[in-house]
Amino acid sequence: MGRPELGAGGGPGAGGGIGAAAMRVVSGLDRLIARVESLILAYGVLLMFLNTFGNVIGRYVFGRSLYFTEELNQFLIVLVTFVGLGYATRHGRHIRMSALYDTLGDRLRKALMIVICVVTAAVMLWLAWISFGYVQSVASGGRVTSALRVPLYLTYIWVPVGFLITGIQYMLTVLRNLRDDGVWISWEQQDGYEEIGDTTAQAGEDRM
Repeated sequence: MGRPELGAGGGPGAGGGIGAAAMRVVSGLDRLIARVESLILAYGVLLMFLNTFGNVIGRYVFGRSLYFTEELNQFLIVLVTFVGLGYATRHGRHIRMSALYDTLGDRLRKALMIVICVVTAAVMLWLAWISFGYVQSVASGGRVTSALRVPLYLTYIWVPVGFLITGIQYMLTVLRNLRDDGVWISWEQQDGYEEIGDTTAQAGEDRM
């Protein structure tokens, strides 16, 4: 007997259709967040460079520094660091201590990856909650920055946002490992190493 076809009326394949639709929604939202992160990181680093360069020109050419340079760079460092946290997680770029992990078989590596991601997601979400409470206390105090006179909590708001996005990324990694074959270190990055021979051969072809 053949496999039952998907039916509009909720046959045996209806659950699979709903699951596939949900995964498409998750993938779409993830791509949207990835795009926003990329723009924030790119323009954040660019603005940090322009701010620092402008301050150098002002100091040594015109004899006057930009009064807000240090404060703006501090804000941009917090922004890039914690937005970059989620970006690095999405692309599986965090440093990993994998000596024990690499000795395991595929099934044990997959199980260990799920455990690692569950624990890390819980820690990230807990840190997001703690840091959000701190941001609330800063906001309620009405403190402002000394140079730009903007609310201080706007500097710190990216800390819980970064932890939250990172926690969500690790939860998505768990979902990917439960749903698909292979070992996934992020929602879009499967575990694996490039072969040295292949890399060397490709490098030789590029030089030709």
